[in-house]
Amino acid sequence: MTHGDGEGRPSTDRESPVGEPVIRGDPAVLGDRAREAVEFDPDDPASLELAAETVGAFADNTAGGEDNVFMLRGAAACAALVRGEGSYKAAAARAGEHVTVSFIRKWSRVHDLPRSIRRHVATGEIAPTAAKHVARVAGEARLHLAWSILDHGMTVRQVRSVASAVNDGADVESALARQGITLGEIELQLPPDRYCELRQRASLHGDSPGALVADALETAFEGDRP
Repeated sequence: MTHGDGEGRPSTDRESPVGEPVIRGDPAVLGDRAREAVEFDPDDPASLELAAETVGAFADNTAGGEDNVFMLRGAAACAALVRGEGSYKAAAARAGEHVTVSFIRKWSRVHDLPRSIRRHVATGEIAPTAAKHVARVAGEARLHLAWSILDHGMTVRQVRSVASAVNDGADVESALARQGITLGEIELQLPPDRYCELRQRASLHGDSPGALVADALETAFEGDRP
């Protein structure tokens, strides 16, 4: 499996099959809880029925409350049900009268986020309610928004505001700036010797530490690109 578009750009969408518990079933991410992972196969009638039941319970908020893993399971069930039934409307109808098309659409989009983001949703570093708004944004802007949540502790309200601004035509950097957040700003903890060397070289070259780190990462990442 690749983790980009073949041209060096990171993936911004799901690459694994719909309903497959790639993150939910990964012990490296969730430890023993990975055993609880359920796969929803949109081509299997029995699995699709389980997905419908899971979505119905999820919509009633009886699938685990605010538990991140259960919410990801609900999102997976939504996406599998949509794939199996062929539309958001049909999926909502299959799940029950209390399940809306809007609910199905929002959580299906969370399931369709790239693995790099879903991993942080599973561990609780990105709240599922914030992930819903990240999923509203397309392309690399959704990555920028997700990483800004991690680096700046954004609230769900801030995430929603940025997502809305981007969808209204603003670029993500400007939308983040309106929330007092600088895109690309990250706090790093370096070993003392590396810290000293970075500062020494930056001073002697007349560059900022950030510029030197960016150059070093460009060189390091270049070997991973096709």
